[in-house]
Amino acid sequence: MKIVSLLMIVGVGIGFAQELPGQPFASYWFPNELLTWSPAGDEDAPYNRSGIELATRTYGDTQCNIHATTDQGGVSTLSIMNPSTSNNPSQGGPGIDVYAFNYWQYVDHLTFWGGSAGEGLILAPNPGVIDAGHRNGVPVYGTIFLPPAAYGGQIEWVWDLVQKDGATFPVADKLIEMTEYYGFDGWFINQETAGGNVQLAEDMRDFMLYIQENSDLEIQWYDAMTESGGISWQNALTTNNDWFFQYEGQVVSDWMFLNFWWNATGLQNSSDLAVSLGRSPYELYAGIDVQASGYNTAVNWDALFPEGGDHVTAVCFYCPNWTYSNASSHPAFYTRANRFWCGANRDPSNTDTTHPWKGLACYFAARTPITSIPFVTNFNTGQGYLYAIDGEILSELEWHNRSQQDVLPTWRWIAESPGTPLYPEMDWEHAYYGGNCLKVSGDLNISNETMLYLYKADAEIASTDTLHLAWYAESAGQPSGMQAAISLTSDPDNYYFADVDNATQAGWNLFKYSLGSYAGSSVAVTGINFTSSTPISDYIAIIGRMGIVRGPVDVPAPSSGLYVEQFSQVNDTTGTIRLRWDHSPSEVYTYNVYRENNDGTRTILWATPNIACFVPVVTRPLSEAVTTILVEAVSPEFGYSSTVSTTIQWETTGIGHGHSAFPFSLNPPSVNPAVGNVIITFSLPNNGPMTLSVYDLSGRIVHVLNDGEMLQGSPTAQWNTETLPAGLYVYL
Repeated sequence: MKIVSLLMIVGVGIGFAQELPGQPFASYWFPNELLTWSPAGDEDAPYNRSGIELATRTYGDTQCNIHATTDQGGVSTLSIMNPSTSNNPSQGGPGIDVYAFNYWQYVDHLTFWGGSAGEGLILAPNPGVIDAGHRNGVPVYGTIFLPPAAYGGQIEWVWDLVQKDGATFPVADKLIEMTEYYGFDGWFINQETAGGNVQLAEDMRDFMLYIQENSDLEIQWYDAMTESGGISWQNALTTNNDWFFQYEGQVVSDWMFLNFWWNATGLQNSSDLAVSLGRSPYELYAGIDVQASGYNTAVNWDALFPEGGDHVTAVCFYCPNWTYSNASSHPAFYTRANRFWCGANRDPSNTDTTHPWKGLACYFAARTPITSIPFVTNFNTGQGYLYAIDGEILSELEWHNRSQQDVLPTWRWIAESPGTPLYPEMDWEHAYYGGNCLKVSGDLNISNETMLYLYKADAEIASTDTLHLAWYAESAGQPSGMQAAISLTSDPDNYYFADVDNATQAGWNLFKYSLGSYAGSSVAVTGINFTSSTPISDYIAIIGRMGIVRGPVDVPAPSSGLYVEQFSQVNDTTGTIRLRWDHSPSEVYTYNVYRENNDGTRTILWATPNIACFVPVVTRPLSEAVTTILVEAVSPEFGYSSTVSTTIQWETTGIGHGHSAFPFSLNPPSVNPAVGNVIITFSLPNNGPMTLSVYDLSGRIVHVLNDGEMLQGSPTAQWNTETLPAGLYVYL
């Protein structure tokens, strides 16, 4: 079933479709602008804070690929997470389309790439990306981009960045203050503006040393500026640029990005120089530009990772978001991303291929943030065509919100079978919690029993721990065809299985299995074994949740102090909200924000681990003057607090309802949200040309309902919504 919501806008174009009123955006500045910044003076600042601490992660005791290492090299990424420096929504928004990166297990750190001469040079990452990275144990960096003159760069901006006040660097102090307030981890500094001198180079070096001495922030430096102050890409660590890496025994930058034109000799010399400076060669990241060609980019892999030898340096990819930006569809993005990170075989344990790009899983073992219990995942990638809570669909609008991304399976995908293994993938038609779940399909029989390895872990089990698995059945009594599987760190290749019971009901079923007999041991792997003594043709397993819970599911205390900071009414039926509250005293995974419907049900509006939330769309029936807004805290085990509430007050303007000031009137849809056919009524005071079109939230026309002469009176237009995905649309 597809449900769409409609906004009625009369005579004001489609501005709402492009910028929501009250929308907070990620921060960016020129250096001198940053000097005037403070959280108290920035109304968007509370909405740009991360709500997730950086998780601890480990390689664990299980490695799936004989080529991959755990002690050599690493991967960094410079990723365009949103199309531009400006207008970068803080907390996601309507529509599914976003680069929801989710192969964190192979990444050392991610840089939120951006900055421009026309908008701002210092770009802070938005909290959705920080939250997703931190939940997976990955630090996230902002970008300081000082562009070449050909791209608008001005050498004065570089001097502004490193300006001094006595023994201090004022911009550095503001960078530290802002970074710690927003809760991310460091900066990628890209200085490519020509026209500098030795003094500027020394000031830049000392600027970074000052940050190192006065904070815990990390710095990655781009190989462009030399110690003379000029721009000359070395494509290596040399004596012309090494003081930006290490100076008189002090760490200047934690990592260095070596420009793209490196060669085998230069990399080996860089490695040797790093060692001579007392640094690891794996703190050097050889740059690879994949923006144009992705996994078809030519790379001298042997120079980086010689077979049978030690890795020479680490590697950093510029724009691996190619997997998204060059994909023709949402499914194509996920296919491309898997190929990029795990190789042509769609299996990180088997990266053998004749294609030069073997996938990063060939060279680097995956890491896991599952180092303690409880751990629960809903396989939620942070985007979807619907939103479900415990199996109940509470919204059928498209959305993206990277803060809601769960820890996703460590291995995508290792499905072992003596026959043709079942096929695992993400499913976007069902969800237990969030916008998607795990789907496994194929013909299941005794000869193709399939073991699906999902999560690497290193977490001690307690006597009260219980394994949870939620799965979907078409009818009561349906065989699950599944066994929940775990192995222990003491013998990670030996698996213990628990038969998942037949369905007790149609819809979602929750299987629980006590792990008390393994208390004191640590779990190494969790997975699912698919088996059936009776052949099942076209078998489909829909798995919506998997995890280990300690004792009864924790129910958090509610938040407090909820209030509406701003309600922006767009028209008679639609608006946006800025909400604020105080943290629950309990540990919280996220907060859910709902509107309470007239029949007592709820519609989910948004979710955030933060305590400031922007709701991009709230709607009402015209008969409702006051809407109740609810906020609940959600524990890491997905227990729910009691709700706290506030209200918003609506005005009825009469716009579009025959108000005397508007002789032309365009009325609300007959049903909103709507399924199938929608009747739209309007009135015309005179005969004449009339165009009525429907737009999506990008401003694209998706349907023209009328374009031609019409007679005065009260005509109607009919629109069949079944041709469009669920979402939010504007008609005018």
